[in-house]
Amino acid sequence: QVQLVESGGGLVQTGDSLRLTCAATGRSIDTNLMGWFRQAPGKERESVAAIDWRDTTSYLDSVTGRFTISRDNFKNTLYLQINSLKPEDTAVYYCAVGAQWAPASLGSNFFDSWGQGAQVTVSS
Repeated sequence: QVQLVESGGGLVQTGDSLRLTCAATGRSIDTNLMGWFRQAPGKERESVAAIDWRDTTSYLDSVTGRFTISRDNFKNTLYLQINSLKPEDTAVYYCAVGAQWAPASLGSNFFDSWGQGAQVTVSS
């Protein structure tokens, strides 16, 4: 069983950049589909980015160009770089692990477990 711990969230201003980190322990994630989700207050959780074992990526249309998902297999770590932050990016951000050898796919049905989340708050 893999454990996921997010870090790097916080209070930022509109236009700032932020990098979220997800450290995985328990087993290697280098062949797993990995993803980032977010849940804003009063809204459903949405899938924003995914990366597969070939480093192929997929993004939610509304974040394309501002969000970059990446992974460091030596560190067993997943990242989400967020640029030009907007107030509507305010949410709890979760990393998630999916199946081995699965292609980059958005949507909760492709993932098995999530971390505890990191709060990102963007002030206007």
